[in-house]
Amino acid sequence: MTTADSAVALTPSPFLTEDHVAVREAIRDFALNEVAPLAAKLDEEKLFPHETVAKLAELGFMGVPIPVEYGGAGMDYVAYSIVIEEISRVCGATGLTVAAHTSLGTGPIYNFGTEEQKQRWVPKCASGEMLAAFALTEPDAGSDAKATRVTAIEDGDHWVINGAKLYCTNATHAGVIVFTARMGGEVGDASKIAAFVVEKGTPGLVMGKLEDKLGLRGSDTREFVFEDCRIPKDFRLGEPGQGFGQFMKTLEGGRISIGAMGLGLAQGALDVALPYAKERKQFGKRLIDMQPVGFKLSNMAMEIQAARNLVYEAAWRKDHGLPFARHASFGKLFASETAMRAAHDAVQILGGTGYTRETPAERILRDAKLCEIGEGTSEIQRLVIARFLDREGLDV
Repeated sequence: MTTADSAVALTPSPFLTEDHVAVREAIRDFALNEVAPLAAKLDEEKLFPHETVAKLAELGFMGVPIPVEYGGAGMDYVAYSIVIEEISRVCGATGLTVAAHTSLGTGPIYNFGTEEQKQRWVPKCASGEMLAAFALTEPDAGSDAKATRVTAIEDGDHWVINGAKLYCTNATHAGVIVFTARMGGEVGDASKIAAFVVEKGTPGLVMGKLEDKLGLRGSDTREFVFEDCRIPKDFRLGEPGQGFGQFMKTLEGGRISIGAMGLGLAQGALDVALPYAKERKQFGKRLIDMQPVGFKLSNMAMEIQAARNLVYEAAWRKDHGLPFARHASFGKLFASETAMRAAHDAVQILGGTGYTRETPAERILRDAKLCEIGEGTSEIQRLVIARFLDREGLDV
């Protein structure tokens, strides 16, 4: 056995190193002891996890894939995926808060900002000193992101921003929000879309309603409006017309996040269903010994492992500079639909108990649905994959 083979043998996956295993142990311990006890309360009372986020920041988990010189932990995307998976395993809302902050909010500034922009915002975000958010969706621009109608008009040393954004995660609590706006041109013309940064408290940035959601109710989701909001000229990321491409690249990384979140929720569903099925007896037999239930649990375990392999591979490819967009869509699509199936079956296995709030099963079912919508719906993922097949065939 080679040294490389020996290293793989010591870890639960060929995509993981011993360092990844150590990260998993640390974040799993934190999730079980600090996140899980608050999950039901956050959901029931729609409370944002302020204290948890502060503790995660102290431990360096709010900027996992950001280099140390910019205030981050300097780890890779596999480690980041593990962190999102383990937090989401016990609380989807907290997992989404960290994911949106890291990959969607902080990521574009680090990846596309100038050195001055990076120094201004990334260290504060990566260290958890302040939260970041990402705003793409509008009343007429969801899956069709080219339909952006928010405008950015040049006025001297500033941009004047007008329009509305919807469903912005972390908006209320974010110190910075990265968003897209149109610098002229016709709606649908991606070449005129650019990315910008706006800071909290900027005059003309008006927060709208807090959304009352089906699930992930501890995650902040809010609309906001730009009303002649003036931001400095150097708050634009990149050159004119690069915004659409930047956001598409951001979403590719974000799909790994949502895949990891779906993976964690699916594992959480199995965590609830399996012990119950091993202990609960009906007709003189344990539920797990009854074929219909045993088959459900088998499918859950198999699909979770397959989802984990897909999500980890996408993250591993990103870390190694390999094309990963197709794999990110594979992982996001499969993991999110696995989460929904696993959560549905967990409720079914628990029966009446699963339909109540005595266990996390019903909350996981509500939380999992977002994974099939956010970062590109399941339908969009299939379109993306089909386009890859059309261009590249079956080669992976």
